[in-house]
Amino acid sequence: MRKLIVVVGLIFSIVVNAQQYTDTPYLQDYAVKYELQETIVGTALWQVESDRNLAIKVLSADGLLNAFGNELSLDLQYRPLTDMNIIAFDNYQDQFVYLTDTSVLSNAWGGTYEVEHGLTTASHFAMGSDFKALVASINALKLIGKEGKVIWETKENELHPISLKYDKRGNRFLMLTANALYEIVPEKPELKKIYSGSNLTAFALFKNGLVLGTGNGVITLSGNPLKAGEINQKLPWTEITSITNINEQLWFGSTKGAFKLREDGKYDYYASKRWLVDDVVIDIAKGPENSILIATKTGLSQINFVSMTLAEKADYFQKIQRLRHIRYGLTVNLELKTPGDLTSGYYHDTDNDGLWTSMYLAGELYRYAVTKDEDAKQNAYEAFEAMERLTAITPMHGFPARSFERDGYEVGLHANGFSEEWYKKHVAENGRIWRLTDDGKWRWKSTTSSDETCGHFYVHALFAELAPDQEWRDRAIHQLKIQMDHIMDNNWYLVDWNGEPTAWGKWNPKYVNSFPINVGDRRLNSTLILSFLQTTYHFTKDEKYKKAALKLIKRYGYDENANRPATTIGYVEGEDLSDRWNHSDDEMYFLTIPGFVNYSFTEEQRKKHFETVKSHWEVERSEKNPLWNYLFALTGSTTIDSEESAWNLREFPMDLIDWKIDNSHRKDLVMIEPNFRSQTYSEVLPGDERVLHKHNGAYKNNGGNARQEYAPYIYLLPYWAGRYAEAISAPVKE
Repeated sequence: MRKLIVVVGLIFSIVVNAQQYTDTPYLQDYAVKYELQETIVGTALWQVESDRNLAIKVLSADGLLNAFGNELSLDLQYRPLTDMNIIAFDNYQDQFVYLTDTSVLSNAWGGTYEVEHGLTTASHFAMGSDFKALVASINALKLIGKEGKVIWETKENELHPISLKYDKRGNRFLMLTANALYEIVPEKPELKKIYSGSNLTAFALFKNGLVLGTGNGVITLSGNPLKAGEINQKLPWTEITSITNINEQLWFGSTKGAFKLREDGKYDYYASKRWLVDDVVIDIAKGPENSILIATKTGLSQINFVSMTLAEKADYFQKIQRLRHIRYGLTVNLELKTPGDLTSGYYHDTDNDGLWTSMYLAGELYRYAVTKDEDAKQNAYEAFEAMERLTAITPMHGFPARSFERDGYEVGLHANGFSEEWYKKHVAENGRIWRLTDDGKWRWKSTTSSDETCGHFYVHALFAELAPDQEWRDRAIHQLKIQMDHIMDNNWYLVDWNGEPTAWGKWNPKYVNSFPINVGDRRLNSTLILSFLQTTYHFTKDEKYKKAALKLIKRYGYDENANRPATTIGYVEGEDLSDRWNHSDDEMYFLTIPGFVNYSFTEEQRKKHFETVKSHWEVERSEKNPLWNYLFALTGSTTIDSEESAWNLREFPMDLIDWKIDNSHRKDLVMIEPNFRSQTYSEVLPGDERVLHKHNGAYKNNGGNARQEYAPYIYLLPYWAGRYAEAISAPVKE
């Protein structure tokens, strides 16, 4: 469609380029998870640390564990350690130091550091300057010098320390109990209480103050003398289990995941199996190579931050798309027999295989147009042949099947939008939804919907524009023609094998105009059929398509229907399809708008179509959906939400498994009143903090069952559409 953009005028390219997102590297986060080896499943985990050698160790009730090969196993490397009762360990000068029931020691520095502490119930320790060690027990504290000399000690009944840390800036030790925070200054050691509280659980030094975690929020101590601010409960979760300052970034552990404080005062939330082995956080520590280590009740997660461009992310997803998401050339999700286990993945059909394939195919066409990569061309041609077969496999000329599969292996036995009861009744009255081919080897799925038709017209038009070979472009134009002819020859319906219209393939005026103007289908279906006709006329120049469109416009008001602003859509009591905003309609609408605007018959019509498209885009802006923005740009828009779109692509998770995710407990989010659009919070959550979904969904914050891996086209299409629209630059290495 790049050719058509020229008619919009030079100002389009100038403004879009001015809004272009420069694709420089950003920090992309992803998780590597380590589960307990089968022999130690159920052991209690206490601490996690790493050292300058990139080793990651976890302390457990069974001793030290090694993190290696996505598994936590007993650490057998230092045989003497396996015979010691290790109570705690620390990172000192980037080396491991251990507290045992008798001493503080290390295997670094030639194994020369070891001091005996003599406490019978030692539980915590911290290393200070010049190898000074402060060791705490239930009822005593002891400060020990490098050579083992006791510098200071005190006994306190029922001390029960929770955490012990060294403050390098203040040259002091800090100790937390459930109801107080204490200070010990090595130069004049004494146990000095500096804060009294209750239900205290964790603490960290941050900036010029201290942050205390409790069982119900966070308290900040600042000033001299220290003063406590009001308890902060606007957190992803308030039951705090650990707080760690890592490179001046504050990380919190809780019983429902981990979260990091951002500079804007909000939080990056890491919860669910997308990020963690489980959500009960035990300890957080700095990991190797800019990573964060999060020990939870049943395992360890390493959150890695790597420098990446959006283009590199697309390359990563492209490999996954080809490796795990192609079935007979169609694009599919990978179903998982065992939740979360990619090795149990298998393919099966869906109601919208043609639509999903069209969206991957479109992304590859945009990629080819931008890069001239032969791989993109081959992928596009393979996907196109699969889509061609959707019409070739049915006995009705120009009728596209939903999907196809070898006989006996079809899985999706329902029809989109209907219940199991409806399906049984439909089969009893009409026969199976899956139809057998004449050779008896294949089944094709009937009941095709308007969603599928949108995908076909969108991508076949794009193929006719961008495919480099005339023969292939002609094949795409043929698909436009036969599918349009089928609809026209059947009185503006998709007519199935039984001679009846499908449930959702209806553009007949009696059907379309039966809806009040506030029902979205009246506006949507008018837009779709006009776009289909304009598109087919544009490529065939056959006047019958233009005449048919003008008849729908003049006699039945289809242009009036289509040109109503999106704000017209709303709830209509007693009307079907009007109880809530339909985000599948958004997907159909935006895939259709390039043809609806760019293939308009006159400039006057184009301007009207553009304005109504703009009204829909305005309604959708809160979703920050990059695909909507970039398709809107391809209609000639001089305004798109460039940064919001790039934000969405950056925050798109690297892990595409449909993990179960729950945000309903979060207290840091601002909820809004129930509404027609089903928006829950005042702003859309980052993609890596909510449930994955295709572009026909929005505002989905909770759900998932780990039973599938989504096909990566849901990232690839918007990215390459953005590149094609020149709304995203080529990657720029800093």
